[in-house]
Amino acid sequence: MINRPVHKIFLWVYALFYVLAGCNHFLSIAVYYVIMPKWLPAPGFLIYFSGILEIILGFLLLFNKTRKLASVLIILMLIAFLPAHIYMIRKAPFMLGQIMITPLIAWLRLPFQLVFIGWASYYYTKE
Repeated sequence: MINRPVHKIFLWVYALFYVLAGCNHFLSIAVYYVIMPKWLPAPGFLIYFSGILEIILGFLLLFNKTRKLASVLIILMLIAFLPAHIYMIRKAPFMLGQIMITPLIAWLRLPFQLVFIGWASYYYTKE
């Protein structure tokens, strides 16, 4: 059985994470240019689009009627972001704002993608 208060708290944390991450696309655009693979077209558009998408999906997670759809779209979005994570691994070491991204840090980001995919999958299967 799902512990409803814990379930809701983690849902709100997960949704807030995406809303804040999406907002960050507009506040720290230069950081996203650094991690955008050079072979992708229209990097500015993709940065803003992914930010808008993260904000919308974060909000959609909060509603029972849209949670399953949001979960699937988050999973697809995270899979679409994998080339940027692989690009970071290949590019490391480099500065990302004030942070030095070493190969180890770049590699450690990948398992977090799996955690976030699993988290979205949880809300898909439990709703």
